[in-house]
Amino acid sequence: MPGEQELPSTLRRSPESARRTWVAAHDSAVEEYGEGERAHRVAYSALKHTHEKVGDHWERKEGGRKGPSDPRAARPRQQGGRSGEGVDENATRQHLYEVAARLGVTGRSRMSKQELAEAIRRENRTRTRQARPS
Repeated sequence: MPGEQELPSTLRRSPESARRTWVAAHDSAVEEYGEGERAHRVAYSALKHTHEKVGDHWERKEGGRKGPSDPRAARPRQQGGRSGEGVDENATRQHLYEVAARLGVTGRSRMSKQELAEAIRRENRTRTRQARPS
């Protein structure tokens, strides 16, 4: 499968369910649109319906909840929107607080839901950078 060779490092560190979702969506998109960036965007959009990024890997959403995690995953490409970078912005504040606690985000008890999501995004980027080989 082409998707298995294209698998991003964050997905190599993720559970099998996340890898399967991404590979299936990627391979389908390659058949439809051809190899390239568009196939990757489609695969990530599909992944964001069932998984969220936590640190340097992807995990199944809380309680098996499904649905787009950010405005870009919810819309067709032509309509734009911004990416939540894998953070499930539709999760409860409590869930975001718990993810932030697992990641060691300081000051989380005083943060709003939006601030928690942004702090998680920053920590995810940092941990992904650190996990990449030098």
